[in-house]
Amino acid sequence: MLAIFTKLKDRVEAFLNEKNILTDCLNKIEEKTGIKKRYLALGAAGVIGAYLLFGYGASLLCNLIGFVYPAYYSIKAIESPDKEDDTQWLTYWVIYGFFSVGEFFSDIFLHWFPFYYVCKCLFLLWCMAPVSWNGSQILYRYTVRPLFLKHEARVDEMVGDISGKAMSAAENVTREVLHTLVRNRTIGPAEPEVKRLPSSAFTEPTVD
Repeated sequence: MLAIFTKLKDRVEAFLNEKNILTDCLNKIEEKTGIKKRYLALGAAGVIGAYLLFGYGASLLCNLIGFVYPAYYSIKAIESPDKEDDTQWLTYWVIYGFFSVGEFFSDIFLHWFPFYYVCKCLFLLWCMAPVSWNGSQILYRYTVRPLFLKHEARVDEMVGDISGKAMSAAENVTREVLHTLVRNRTIGPAEPEVKRLPSSAFTEPTVD
């Protein structure tokens, strides 16, 4: 347990020492107040926790916590040459996607659960924790991966069948639209009808 808090502390310290908008704001507040930015970050975390318990819009705040930090480090993982962190954050997004789909269908019941958004926030923090046995790794290894390997062939067949039907339907719709346009002669601009102007040539009167 001590090792977990040590890793979390090191990750937080590394994040606070990086150059970004959040640390710039913390540095300015630290210069004006004299309070170290680690304590400012700790106080902000306490305020966020209290807001999740009693504040309005806790769902939005919880979703931002589960999205902004992982998205930031996912972009850094994409830009880095190391592929291990790519796997780490891809695993997180897989679990996040499954969790979001499940939450969509059960939100009407879970919404009334006491301290639901605090529990959800703690779950997402566990899934993104900088340890080898974080939530996303455990859930993927023992739940998602076995199900995927068991039904992979069947899912690939279904996806291929659906893709083929979608392409066929799109081709049929496109063909019908083109036939309709040709039938109604709406393809291409219609050539304007040339109007003949009255002749202005002088005609000599005939003498009988």
